[in-house]
Amino acid sequence: MKNLFLSAAIILGGLTSFASTTPISDISVKTISIQDEYTEIKLEEVPVAITDALKKAYPDAVLTKAYKNAKSEYKLDVTVGEKVGSLFANADGTWIKK
Repeated sequence: MKNLFLSAAIILGGLTSFASTTPISDISVKTISIQDEYTEIKLEEVPVAITDALKKAYPDAVLTKAYKNAKSEYKLDVTVGEKVGSLFANADGTWIKK
């Protein structure tokens, strides 16, 4: 009987080493944001195709600022009522989703 208890204790003691938890490793994820460099331009320099597309899509919109990057993409800061936002367009007036 003594051997039975001793054997059970040894087996249970051996099983506890398998039940140990694994250490949690800290995994870091780096996010790199690539932004196009836009430079501010005068509102008169915005192509007519873009201003026409803006009037057609948002008749009540007021263009407050305009920016252009090296790819001839335009960033337009517009105000519609009390809402302020940015729109992106190609030189031909096609809207870009960003």
